This record gives sequence, structure tokens and C-alpha cells, in this order.
Amino acid sequence: MILSDATLRELIGSGRILLDPYDPELVQPASVDVRLGKEFRVMRNSRLTHIDPFEPQDKLMDTVNVPEGEPFVLHPGEFALGHTAEVVGCPDDIVGVVNGKSSLGRLGIQVHATAGFIDPGFKGTVVLELSNVSNLPILLHPGMKVAQLVFQRLDRPAERPYGHPDLKSKYQNQQGAVASKYNLNSL
Repeated sequence: MILSDATLRELIGSGRILLDPYDPELVQPASVDVRLGKEFRVMRNSRLTHIDPFEPQDKLMDTVNVPEGEPFVLHPGEFALGHTAEVVGCPDDIVGVVNGKSSLGRLGIQVHATAGFIDPGFKGTVVLELSNVSNLPILLHPGMKVAQLVFQRLDRPAERPYGHPDLKSKYQNQQGAVASKYNLNSL
């Protein structure tokens, strides 16, 4: 079941869903808008020949911290990691889904390729997989509304929520535009 605005305000107010900083004006009828953070990671595509997911990704991306009042330019066909300005946390019986803002989608911005799910038990900034599918550069301003989170209740609490020691959760308590840690997986 998707949670309504009244339920969202109640769960955020009680601390069951973490959204920090929280602005009640961002609550929509069945979602909560989130804003864009200041850190981005961009591909070093001019210096690498390939990506091997099982190798550490230290050389794959450059970190860009956008100065106050300046935008980040996402060029046509470009991919970058961004993040929410808010720290998000779900209890063990609620999941979150990241969706793009339709107004930005109509300009050619996609906010996730595959990582549009927030597990029960997760806590941290949400990394956004930003793509520009338009044919013009798009200016992304830190602090702008960039995505919306939809929350749903599970039929029962997760037995091993994200962060459980058995899961080896790689992104728990992440801050900023955290790069892939796929290399920590085994074949």
C-alpha cells in the first residue's frame, strides 16, 4: 500500500521515516519531494577503455563539488551520479521508491537507471543516477526539487533489513554521491 500525505507527515513527524532536513512543504499527496545535493561524480571517459564491475572504481569517476549558487551542467548523453540533499531512512517495515519529477523528465532528465529502490532499514543520502537524454545541456541547481520518494508498507517487517550483518550492506550511512562498490561482491 502506498502511503498518503497524512500518513507520511505522521511517520516523518514521529521519526519512523527519516527525512533530514525535513520541510513539510515537500509532502505531496502520495510522495515526498527531495532536493538535489552539491556533490556529483562524473565519468572519466576520455582516459579509460572499459569498466570492469569487479575492479575498484577509484579511477572511473571524478568528484565535482558545486560551489554555492552555481549549477552543475549535465550535457546531452552524459551520465553522472548525484545525491539527495536529505538523509533518508526507512524502518524495517517500509520501503521507498525513487521517481523522477515529471517536469524534469519532460526536459530530458532521468534520475535513476536501476537503483530506484530504498530497502527497509536503509539510512543515508540517496544516490541519483542522472542522465540527460535531451539534445541540449541541462543546468542542475543544488537545492532544486529533483525527485520524489514514494513509501510503501511491507506485509510484515523484514527479517534482515538493510544493514543487517548477514547482508554486507555496502551503502549503509552513505553521504554524498557514492560510487559503485560492486567490486566488493563475489562471482
